[in-house]
Amino acid sequence: MRSSMILAAGLATALATPALAQDAYVVGITAALTGPPASSYAPAIDALRIYIDRVNKAGGVNGKKINLVIQDDSAEPSKAAANAKKLLTQDNAVLMINASLSSTYAPVVAEARNAGVPLLFASSVCPKDVYPPAQAGQFCTTAFAATYDSRAALAFIKETAKEPVKIGFSAMAIPLSRGEIDFAESQAGPLGMTAVDKEIIPPPTADYTPFATKIKDAGANWVFSWAPWVTQVRTFEALRRLGWTGDYVTWAHLEAEGELKRIKDGKLFVVGANALFEDNLPVQKEIAAAVKEAGGKYPAEQMTEGWIAGMVIEAAIKGAGKDANAAKIQASMQNLKVDLKGLRGGPIEWTKDNHFRTKQFYRVYRWDGSKIALVKDWFAYDVK
Repeated sequence: MRSSMILAAGLATALATPALAQDAYVVGITAALTGPPASSYAPAIDALRIYIDRVNKAGGVNGKKINLVIQDDSAEPSKAAANAKKLLTQDNAVLMINASLSSTYAPVVAEARNAGVPLLFASSVCPKDVYPPAQAGQFCTTAFAATYDSRAALAFIKETAKEPVKIGFSAMAIPLSRGEIDFAESQAGPLGMTAVDKEIIPPPTADYTPFATKIKDAGANWVFSWAPWVTQVRTFEALRRLGWTGDYVTWAHLEAEGELKRIKDGKLFVVGANALFEDNLPVQKEIAAAVKEAGGKYPAEQMTEGWIAGMVIEAAIKGAGKDANAAKIQASMQNLKVDLKGLRGGPIEWTKDNHFRTKQFYRVYRWDGSKIALVKDWFAYDVK
């Protein structure tokens, strides 16, 4: 019995039947598989599919298969709401996953809460509700997270800059991106930096030049962007086309490793919580082999987020026992520790009050002229 999938974007195969749902743990997913931000989400879902297919081929979990039922929401809140309702009421999912923009969160959270089903954010940014004291039904495996990411990026800028920092900011006009950049702006002053401009850029933007022009004309010598990759990289490229020569710090989304190789700019830094495939870890070799065998649509270097989500889902269901239902899976998730085998600086560890992780580790990379180089090795923040 194979994992059955519903993919409006055409990633998968067959519609789940009631008989299959009874014999399997149904995991429902609403994801931005199409639309401008899809490059940050679709690879993670493909990786999750590959991981769960491997689990199922090895006999499943607790003797039962995991059935992924995936719906595309194109990063639109109304579609995400409809997807969540269907997945919970028709497909009877015992676990919901959101892999989309933060603008989709509110309706999906509401549907999951009403159904009494735990909600996992995987490849979508971790909301504050997963931090201590965490909301009972919300969990997050994603590397990037509000407030901690800005602290890490600004700390790196402070220790790296050789002249007074005049910093500009770039965000996408969605709730968590905008909120994080507002937070970063509030932290700049106490760190001795001068915030000179902040651009909040609409998701369907075709031309980033006007926004980049404002940042350049404000005199920024550093820029920090925390947004889906499309906003981060297009703001950077627009700045370079304008002749701006400053330093630019972004979050290391799934696309970052390939993009560092493409852009080849030594002053483009990516801050992230995942080890890049330049490390050539045994687990990364395992991922690459699995992607090749499965005919994955995306490069192995973009698969880490989905792979980690798969590891955690497998562990959570295993911990809930053979007769796992939504309540038992949620209880399992509230007392979970998963070794990530070097994909991050430490494990995913959840407690009753902390559904993010107990420590958040960061690394910084850039292009050094011939290859991707590690600029700053793992450093951590306690999550309290």
